Amino acid sequence: MLLHHRIAAIFRLTRRKLRHLWLSYGFFWVGALLVGLLAVLFAQWANDVQAQFGRWIADREWLALLITPTLTAACVWLTRKYFDGSEGSGIPQVIAALHAPGRRLLVPQLFGLRIIIGKIGVGLLGMLGGLTIGREGPTVHVGASVMYEMRRFYPRSSARLERNLLLAGAAAGLSGAFNTPLAGIVFAIEEITRSFEARTNGTLITAIVFSGLVSLALAGNYLYFGQISAPNMFPISFAVPVVIAAVLCGAAGGVFNLLLLKQTRWIPKKLRDVRASRPLLWGGGLGLLIALLGIATGGDTWGSGYDQARALLLNEPHTTGLLYPITKMLALVLSYITGIPGGLFSPSLSIGAGFGHVMSAIFSGTSPSALVAICMVGYLAAVTQSPLTSFIIVMEMINGGGLVLPLMATALISSRIANLLTPPLYEALAHQKYFGTHRHAATPV
Repeated sequence: MLLHHRIAAIFRLTRRKLRHLWLSYGFFWVGALLVGLLAVLFAQWANDVQAQFGRWIADREWLALLITPTLTAACVWLTRKYFDGSEGSGIPQVIAALHAPGRRLLVPQLFGLRIIIGKIGVGLLGMLGGLTIGREGPTVHVGASVMYEMRRFYPRSSARLERNLLLAGAAAGLSGAFNTPLAGIVFAIEEITRSFEARTNGTLITAIVFSGLVSLALAGNYLYFGQISAPNMFPISFAVPVVIAAVLCGAAGGVFNLLLLKQTRWIPKKLRDVRASRPLLWGGGLGLLIALLGIATGGDTWGSGYDQARALLLNEPHTTGLLYPITKMLALVLSYITGIPGGLFSPSLSIGAGFGHVMSAIFSGTSPSALVAICMVGYLAAVTQSPLTSFIIVMEMINGGGLVLPLMATALISSRIANLLTPPLYEALAHQKYFGTHRHAATPV
C-alpha cells in the first residue's frame, strides 16, 4: 500500500513538473517551430506558383491578359467574402494589435486560423496571377497568427500573454522569411513596438531561434540574395554616390508612401465607389492594367522582383532597363491597392535594386553591386522608415560586412528624407484603418 502511494505521489509530481515545463516553455517552442515550418513552406510555394505563371505565359504573353485579371478578381472577392483582415502585408495589423485603442476587440478579427489560410492561400493565388506582391510581410502576419492560436494551449490566457505571442510570432516570421535572425529582433523592437521591453526580449529571441532552426534544417544555411562581389574598402569619393543614392531613394520611397496613404486624392471618386461596391470589376480592371504593364516591360514587372534584384546585385547578365524602378513601383502600387494579401518587402528591395542600376550607369567607375545594395537599403528604409531593420536585413541577406558604414549612412539619410514627406508607412496604414472609431473595409492595408 505504501509503495502504491509513493508511486502515485511520484506520478503527480512528474505530471506537475511536465505541466510546468509545457506552460513555461513547451507550448511556446512548439509555436515557434510551426512559424519556422510555415515560413519555409510558404517560401517554397511562392516560388512554385510564380514559376508556374512564367510557364503559362512563356512565348504567349497575351495569356496574361486573361490569367491576371481573372485571378486578381478572384483574390479580391475571396478577401472581401471570407478573409477580411488578411489584406495587405499584415504588419499594420500587428502594430494595431499591440497599440490601437480597443485592441482586445481587434485581435480576434485580425489573427487566427482563418487569417493564416487567407494570407497564404489568397496570397499564393495572387502570385499565380503575376501580381507584384511579396511573401515576407505576410509571413510576419502568419507568424503572429500561429503564435496567437497557441494561446489555446495555455490555461490562463491574458492580454500580456497575447501581446508577447503576437510580438514574438511576428519577429519569428520575418526571421524565417529572410533567414535573418538579427533582423527579426531589430524589426520587432524598431518597427513593431518602437521600444525595447526587457520583459519580452527573452520570449522574442527564443521564438526567433526556434524559427531559425527550422529554416536552417529545411532550407539550409543560405544567403537570401547570395554573396555579393564588392570591395571591402572604398575611396572617400564614394561618399558622393552614397549621398545621391540616399536622397534619390528617400524621395522615391516618400512618393510611394504618399501614393498608398493618399489614395483618395489621386483615385477618382467613381473608381473608389467601384472598389467599394463592385470588387470583381475593381480586381479585374487592376489585373488588366498589371498584365498590360508586364507585357510592355517584357515581363519585368510581374512577380515579386526577386530575380531582377538578384541579377542586378550579383552583376549577372540581365535585360532590366533604367526605367525598371519606376515601372516596378507602378506595378506594386496597382497590386497593393487591390486590397488582397501581399507584402512590400521583396518588391521594395527590387525597386531599390533598380535605382542602384540607374546609379551604376551614372557612376560607371563604381562597383555596381555596391550601388545596388546601397539603393536596396535606401529605398526599403524610406518606405518603412525603420533604418536599422532595413540595414540589417540587407546586410544579412548579402553578407555585406564590407559595406556596413555606407549601408548605415544610406538607411539613415533615406529614412529622414522620406519622413519629410510622409510618416512611417506601416504605422500610418495601421492608424488609417484600425485606430479610428470604426473600420474602413474599402481601404486596403
